[in-house]
Amino acid sequence: MTADAPPSPQGPTAASPARKARAARWARGLTGVVIFLAIAEALGLTGAIPQSVLPLISTVLGHAVQLLGSGRFLADLGATLGAWAVGLALTVVAGVPLGVLLGSLPGVRVATRAIVEFLRPIPSVALILLVSLVLGPGLRMSVTLIVYGAIWPVLYNTMAGLDDVDPVAKETHRAFGFSRIDTIRMVSLPSAAPFIATGIRLASSVAIILDIGAGYITGRINGAGLGAFIADYSSGAGNLPVILAATLWAGILGLVLDRTILAAEHRLLRWNHTRLAEVS
Repeated sequence: MTADAPPSPQGPTAASPARKARAARWARGLTGVVIFLAIAEALGLTGAIPQSVLPLISTVLGHAVQLLGSGRFLADLGATLGAWAVGLALTVVAGVPLGVLLGSLPGVRVATRAIVEFLRPIPSVALILLVSLVLGPGLRMSVTLIVYGAIWPVLYNTMAGLDDVDPVAKETHRAFGFSRIDTIRMVSLPSAAPFIATGIRLASSVAIILDIGAGYITGRINGAGLGAFIADYSSGAGNLPVILAATLWAGILGLVLDRTILAAEHRLLRWNHTRLAEVS
């Protein structure tokens, strides 16, 4: 009789090396955060940093938990999330086709280069008051600023992705009788998809920053949002812990949205991550 073979470690419960490495990175990151918070708390307790300048971290975290029970804060959080979703969706709808157009037609890229290079360096924050006067406060103003500021990473990453496509693959596809549109749809866009996904992640961060910045500058007149919530509390004395707690939730929201987009990218572009893992 032969001894039974030991169970294979490649079962569904066995963690892959990539998953272990990812867990290790998260553990190191959380450890760093905990150490930083502990040092900040100790500096506040010992008086090394006046609490009027930096409140105790425990106080800020307590206010952050309390904000979850505030209907006003949750409404502002939902307004920021809604403006982000609408603005990012319009950014992708406009930025990707425009990037395909400029990336696929060199003549169009050359003809529009001067306009694009003139508009791109203009900071969206500088346009907040102008856009609010033209469109009025509210969702339209926030979405307009988001689209203007966030379209550039999507546009340029789409163009960079198309420039990176293997010309031999395109010419081979055309040699089999496929049209230019078919080649773009079947060869160029799949190859440029990782670049486009990176542009969308960058645009997501820009969208959150612009919505909160616009709300902070225009205040409650802008309607609602985390920026308006922070601006309201900035006018009162002793509200610094609440402001920092709201800022903390803004950071958490940005992190969650970034991780969500990254997870969707891994799922939709699994073939690309598998290829990169094999190369490395």
